[in-house]
Amino acid sequence: MTEAVFQRCIHPQCGTTVSLEDTSFQCPKCTGLLDVAYDWDRLPVPKSLKEFEKKWSNRTNKLDFSGVWRFRELLPFARPEQIMTIGEGQTILLPSDQVATYVGLNPGNLFLQYEGMNPSGSFKDNGMTAAFSHARSVGARRAACASTGNTSAALSIYCAATDLMRAIIFIGSGKISYGKLSQALEHGALTIQIAGDFDDALQRVQQVSRQLGIYLVNSINPFRLEGQKTIMYRIIEALNWEVPDWIVVPGGNLGNCSAFGKAFIELKELGLVDRIPRLAVINAAGAHTFYELYEKQKLRWNNGSPDFKVVDSYMKVMDAGNLRANTLASAIEINRPVNLPKALRALDRCSGVVREVNDQEILDAKAKVGSGGLGCEPASAASVAGLKKLVQEGIVSPGDRVACVLTAHLLKDPDATVAYHSADPKTFEEKLGKRGVRRAGFPNRAVQVSNDLDEIIKAIEVYS
Repeated sequence: MTEAVFQRCIHPQCGTTVSLEDTSFQCPKCTGLLDVAYDWDRLPVPKSLKEFEKKWSNRTNKLDFSGVWRFRELLPFARPEQIMTIGEGQTILLPSDQVATYVGLNPGNLFLQYEGMNPSGSFKDNGMTAAFSHARSVGARRAACASTGNTSAALSIYCAATDLMRAIIFIGSGKISYGKLSQALEHGALTIQIAGDFDDALQRVQQVSRQLGIYLVNSINPFRLEGQKTIMYRIIEALNWEVPDWIVVPGGNLGNCSAFGKAFIELKELGLVDRIPRLAVINAAGAHTFYELYEKQKLRWNNGSPDFKVVDSYMKVMDAGNLRANTLASAIEINRPVNLPKALRALDRCSGVVREVNDQEILDAKAKVGSGGLGCEPASAASVAGLKKLVQEGIVSPGDRVACVLTAHLLKDPDATVAYHSADPKTFEEKLGKRGVRRAGFPNRAVQVSNDLDEIIKAIEVYS
């Protein structure tokens, strides 16, 4: 390629390049995944990450205001006039000693990156603004995704806010929370529910997008991952540009961990950081493909040549048994992660590990996060539950500095929260018990009293 920005097959043995305008998002030679690639020698690169601080005061500039595009020199695929932003990335990194004690870290060592503050309530907006900007640059009029909920919310809100494209969303039957579905419906998306789960929906949306020429925004789209890199930039920005020892993130379709790995690989190659943090990816036990392949079957990046026979064999076993993902953490209820090869590369460069946690562990961790002041959806809490397990195993030391990514807002899936804290055994059993959750480790149940002033005052004095 003669351009300074292009797309390239992730496998070094292939290395095929395609133009920036290509929207197949698939290597034409080996059918592998593509990266957005940069010839950094031909692009302006900051000499220090501190250079980004000057943009903090320029809040009237919509690109500098965005928590994604204020780092645009590190994702220079879009010209300023092509960028579509609705103020995404105004997120925070908060220390949490209460949660640190719960997971076994020393006080002052745990930080929670809260992505629930994005416009649609999840981290997906970081990637959607990037994909949407690329879609605009190629003249797309329709954009589609398969979704467990958060991607559909992000796509629909960008389509509605900019009025440039029609959103088309594929969801599986009974596989989306009302909190997320309501966003897609409210923002005018065409929502198509198919018989099947997310993996089925993703297969169909790819087929439909190719046949009808619709722009695909699932995380197979490498421009999505460019936007998601900025979550890491904001974490080290909040730490005064210091790299933590660990990044811990839930693993669903593996787009986030792939993006995070790419972010640090590039920062290290550009000399903007002096080291790369370790990366921990946490699966839900009911959707643990990556854990099984990486930790049990020892699948590795292997210099860009993973043993795909291992993957094929595992998938055939799932097909033969008609095994489906099943977890209350609906955002990561995915058995066939499309970004598996990129995730392997990220773990290779970041000395990574993968763990699984069950729904009981997830909901208990979620309750501890909530009692510390941040409300997150169940999938988000997988990072905290996984960190607790890693500390218990001695993989993470109590003195390590750790950033856990909380991917989405509490109100994305309020049913699980209400059921967890409910005093009604029937409600608990119907919502959680049937999914294997046996108890609420940290319940905060409503106190029921008669409509009597003395009884009300007595209850307050007893329980407050």
